Amino acid sequence: MSPTQIAVLGAISGFTIYLGLPLGRLRAEMPRLKTFLNGTATGILVFLLWDVLAHAWEPIDAGLGKDELGGVLGNGAVLLVTAGAGLLGLAYFDQAAARRRTDAQRAYGPGAASVGELSAVKTSDPASRLAMTIAVGIGLHNFAEGLAIGNSAATGELSLAVLLVIGFGLHNATEGFGIVAPLTGTRPSWGYLALLGLIGGGPTFVGTLAGQAFVSETLSIAFLGLAAGSILYVVIELLAVARKANLKTVTTWGVFLGLVLGFATDAVITAAGA
Repeated sequence: MSPTQIAVLGAISGFTIYLGLPLGRLRAEMPRLKTFLNGTATGILVFLLWDVLAHAWEPIDAGLGKDELGGVLGNGAVLLVTAGAGLLGLAYFDQAAARRRTDAQRAYGPGAASVGELSAVKTSDPASRLAMTIAVGIGLHNFAEGLAIGNSAATGELSLAVLLVIGFGLHNATEGFGIVAPLTGTRPSWGYLALLGLIGGGPTFVGTLAGQAFVSETLSIAFLGLAAGSILYVVIELLAVARKANLKTVTTWGVFLGLVLGFATDAVITAAGA
């Protein structure tokens, strides 16, 4: 199989994220349904957080078993720094964005926005910002998945690469739902959904290209660390939304369903690897 064909398969794997995005246009005006969907997205992301950290820690754990102290310290530092950058970076970015919005409101006052400014506000409401943040975190995670596909192809394990494409493709479909869950009931435009899909799924294709060009354990750990930090930040945000809804039982059922979906799709990937 040629590198171009492997790249195309990586693109298909990333494209499946679009399968879950149309759910963001559901007219979920009922608070219980919206809360349940947000809880499900939280469960998917909690699973992803565990999955990302497990993969990032695996080479570090292997190094400890072989007494490779230099590699362990180096990779451990990369994981620590990138996870911190993903978590704290988004927190500071969100804080700065909120400050800019407040300053703009003070400068122009209510009713002073032009039609163009109103369009910008529409895509910067809390639900849209949260969906975009989720897409960024999942995109970082999917870049690391793309690296795995490309690395498998580069080392001659073509059958494993193809099976990973299938497994990650199923996995990405559930991730698409996780991205748009906060948007349910807001009727986002198809263009905005397409942008979210590109940010969340596109890195799978880019990672596949990079993974075929060279194999780098440290680079993979770096992107997994960034993904873990950003996903953790999103989970914190979604839990804050759930607390405001004050529907604990509904949220808990949603989280449970999200975890089940995460583990079910991951089982396909594990079976492929076996």
